Amino acid sequence: MPTDEPTDDEVVQTASDAAEGLIFSRYKQSDVRDCDVTVTFEEGVLEVDVYLNVPDAEDGPGPGPEEVADAAARTAREAVDELFEERA
Repeated sequence: MPTDEPTDDEVVQTASDAAEGLIFSRYKQSDVRDCDVTVTFEEGVLEVDVYLNVPDAEDGPGPGPEEVADAAARTAREAVDELFEERA
């Protein structure tokens, strides 16, 4: 099976989808005031920035917005790693 490297667009879309998927698995969409996932992939370098604005987590247990944003960025990177492994 030949090696078929993913395109830059595929990498960006995979990372973005993974990050948003994690965010909306933790919060109802109606609870998210603002969400911005910025993904760049240039010269083999992946950068993922996640901004998340949700109501304060003081109302209940669970991770806060910063923790969820960090987890979303990690999940995006892991999804891209898996994409490259699938294509190897």
